[in-house]
Amino acid sequence: MPWKECQKMDEKLRFVSRHLEGESISQLCREFGISRVTGHKLVERYRQNGLEAFSDRSRRPYRMANQLPFQVEALIVQIKNEFPTWGAPKIRERLLARYPEIKTPAKSTVHAVLERNALVKHKRANARPKAQGTVLMGGQEPNDLWCTDFKGEFMMADRSYCYPLTVTDYHSRFLLCCEGLQSTRELTALSVYEHLFREYGLPKRIRSDNGVPFASSHALHGLSKLAVWWLRLGIEIERIKPGNPQQNGRHERMHRVLKQETTRPPAINMLQQQDKFEHFMRVYNYERPHEGIEMKIPGDLYQPSSRQYTGLPELAYPFHDRTIVITECGRICMDRKKIMLSSVLAGQRVGVMQVEDQIWQVSFMDYDLGYFDMDSCRLEPGPNPFGPRVLTM
Repeated sequence: MPWKECQKMDEKLRFVSRHLEGESISQLCREFGISRVTGHKLVERYRQNGLEAFSDRSRRPYRMANQLPFQVEALIVQIKNEFPTWGAPKIRERLLARYPEIKTPAKSTVHAVLERNALVKHKRANARPKAQGTVLMGGQEPNDLWCTDFKGEFMMADRSYCYPLTVTDYHSRFLLCCEGLQSTRELTALSVYEHLFREYGLPKRIRSDNGVPFASSHALHGLSKLAVWWLRLGIEIERIKPGNPQQNGRHERMHRVLKQETTRPPAINMLQQQDKFEHFMRVYNYERPHEGIEMKIPGDLYQPSSRQYTGLPELAYPFHDRTIVITECGRICMDRKKIMLSSVLAGQRVGVMQVEDQIWQVSFMDYDLGYFDMDSCRLEPGPNPFGPRVLTM
């Protein structure tokens, strides 16, 4: 039966709902063109996470929106040349007054035109610290270190994009996860890792690159919500140095094999693509000898972690003056003052300690994040505990 073109979420829900209504999973798998392993996995994910397991929709456009007419763009540039000190709001008003018959663009559009024509003078900003990576520890036993990454996206036959999220065990080369997603959204990735932790337990460390969702260049010390969640679970984070994928070389070699065997050609749709991933994982883990482990099979070396996933432990700061819960917008509210920390820590408990007169230090778990005073109400980041070296928990 040829696959019907529709959204991945709709197909998954239709598959699960028909099974829950009593239809045989074997018959449904034949109809949808997937294996029983993938079918059982879909049902199990729905039982654990409900609709959230299927809620990831791609918003990638197939084409760009209509561009601004070149005549209007030329008028914007002309006005800017006449009045070099004017910004987008004044130029827009000038257009509105002189040419009321044309559809006046928004201020942001005018600014974009000026930017595109190199007519905007940027204020010199404080240089954002560059990611440096961390010390890479390796692993001598299974679950000492997991490596994770998103393999590059590719288009399937139904013109939707697939972003495979992969996780391997550093020591045994066991492929723990290869999940096809429709984006690199943090919430969807978190759901995959939670399922992984329930199945295999918790590793000591996880190594990733510095991209989304593993890190955030705009957040305090490069943290992301996913990284914060790992730290809360007692998992140390390792990050490779930007531009050095060889530091995650074992994982990258697996990606090359994955690409050759599952994406050339790609499947018709996401469900059938996931079926190819599941077949690849079975062969890679339990049949294929691996040169890096003396031609042994990864499944013979790997065993689940003894550290079970039981949810997040409570945070306490007995040696700090105060314990404060970060607001949803990422602020500390203290003595009617608001100090911006980071939205990636929203809902987390931090410890606050007075270190000098009117100077307070903020800590998250065992990590000192920075200092603030009650006059400026501005956080000054301290040395990055997630930069050159991550402290041991």
